[in-house]
Amino acid sequence: MADLKWDKDRLYKLVQEKLGDYLFLVVSNREPYIHSFSGDEVKCVFGPGGVTAALDPVMQASGGTWVAWGAGDADKAVVDNKDRVRVPPDNPRYTLKRVWLTREERKGFYNGFCTSGIWPLIHQVYVRPLFLKSHWEMYQKVNNYYAQALLDEVAGRPALAFFQDIHVALVPRIAKENNPKIASALFWHEPFPHYEVFRICPWQEEILDGLLGNELLGFHLLEHCENFLDCAHRVLGAQVDYQQSTVTWRGLTTQVRAVPISVDFQSISQQAQGEEVHREMDRLREEGGLNYPFIGVGMDRIDYTKGILERIKALDLLLENNAQYRGKLVFFQLGQPSRTEVEEYQAINEQIDLAVKEVNEKYQSGQWQPIINFKGYASLATRIAAIRLANFCMVSSLHDGMNLVAKEFVASRVDGDGVLILSKFTGAAAELPEALLINPFDIDEFARKIKEALDMPEAERRRRMKTMRETVASNNIYRWAGSIISRLISIAGV
Repeated sequence: MADLKWDKDRLYKLVQEKLGDYLFLVVSNREPYIHSFSGDEVKCVFGPGGVTAALDPVMQASGGTWVAWGAGDADKAVVDNKDRVRVPPDNPRYTLKRVWLTREERKGFYNGFCTSGIWPLIHQVYVRPLFLKSHWEMYQKVNNYYAQALLDEVAGRPALAFFQDIHVALVPRIAKENNPKIASALFWHEPFPHYEVFRICPWQEEILDGLLGNELLGFHLLEHCENFLDCAHRVLGAQVDYQQSTVTWRGLTTQVRAVPISVDFQSISQQAQGEEVHREMDRLREEGGLNYPFIGVGMDRIDYTKGILERIKALDLLLENNAQYRGKLVFFQLGQPSRTEVEEYQAINEQIDLAVKEVNEKYQSGQWQPIINFKGYASLATRIAAIRLANFCMVSSLHDGMNLVAKEFVASRVDGDGVLILSKFTGAAAELPEALLINPFDIDEFARKIKEALDMPEAERRRRMKTMRETVASNNIYRWAGSIISRLISIAGV
């Protein structure tokens, strides 16, 4: 069974055949479809991200309900009196139930506890977490909103729920206490820290108790699972079976499993060969400045965890020590602004801009500058086009749960060429040892690895890329979703 190929059709079939009378629900912060006004017209767009791409076919097969925050400016205009809308708009197959948050609630819940508190804590990148009681109270309040929306939809029926990430960690316990017929799984998309780090959080017991309201917990790496088991034992005094990787707490046994997330390899590979991407490649060559002998690319949400400053320093050192690349190498940094209301994110934006300016002023010659710093949203076609043009891609996260940019790079390289420079501190490094692995804190090593990528013989590049493509093709986003959902179905005895 495990050797069979996972794809959208197999995942669809699994849900259709196995769910029976069970209602299937997904609960996440982000919604799969967003309604926005374009003049007087309402437009609906598919939400970005691999999780949405993986779970949308599951929802279409199950006819279930997706509970999420309504972020679009036209979201309220299209829902019924129970805050629901059928999606996809062209062929409705399931229900999207929206939760409404005020600006104050969003600020305390998301910008406050999730972004300023738990995010820097679990990523351990030396940004001090901020824990305020007011933020925690808003986090609890919003989790209760999500739980109530879920319970309203279930209405006492047997159900399977799949929760996504740190934003809804308390919901499983609330749901379980109000309806024991709900069996659930939660996937924690970030790293899970060691006990000595996690115990800094003032509400560590409440978070662990919420997570242990699930029958199944998924993490990217075995290391994250082990950290969670240790925290459950040392913080709560829960019964932990380290060999079976289970936790028994308050009468419920939770399986804890490593299930690394991925991308839709087939879809990205097909798009990489399409006309839209080829047009974008031409545009980036002619208008975007990507017409030099050596091209590097980095693409990130602008976040202090992504190691963007470190890669700029490494490029500076490369050019300082290797004058032969001056005037010939350009690095295309695509950065999507994120959480710009948070002070630490404003600071990292300013630091990146200043670092790019200093490097460009130091080396520029005529029309050439070594770094092209693009800020804003880039479509998937633009990202794939930049990847297709690049000799190498840099993923230099200081700490990351997985990092799907690395896998997106591999899936896009249908030409079988290109070098991935990858931080050891990403989950992806465990699956892609053929990349050039770096410690992003070691700038000298980082610069040497960039040179190694530029000097690597074509045969070696292709050998490494072939193996990485086989890995990502096999361990795709549908295997991730299918593994979790099939295990949850088995646990629930459906």
